[in-house]
Amino acid sequence: MSPDPAPSAQEAAVSQASLDTQARISALEDLILARLDDDKAQDVVFIDLKGKSAVADGLVVASGRSHRHVGAMADHLLRALKEQGYGKARVEGMPHCDWVLIDTGDVIVHLFRPEVRQFYNIEKIWSVDAPHRTASS
Repeated sequence: MSPDPAPSAQEAAVSQASLDTQARISALEDLILARLDDDKAQDVVFIDLKGKSAVADGLVVASGRSHRHVGAMADHLLRALKEQGYGKARVEGMPHCDWVLIDTGDVIVHLFRPEVRQFYNIEKIWSVDAPHRTASS
């Protein structure tokens, strides 16, 4: 029985690119979660979508205390993403700040006021039970 042949240069390059992409996505997730923590986001939930959806690799859902808090968190996150070289993310909902969606391409962030988050219950779509949801059942 002969040993498996060594990977070709092309296979090694593809493998390295995949590792680089995963490291970049992991760093992006860490940046988002750290920024939200710094801004005192409430009930932060990270949903890992790797291998589950082609839409994104991760989904973050968090709440702010008010319109102003949600808007400030979104603004700070957008600035941090730009400063760290993640380009310009697509944003929806900034004028009203009830629900702000930030799409970075690899990670999608939903920032809600608590009443709006409870109404839409995004976590339920992905069958994730957030701690604040299970405590009231």
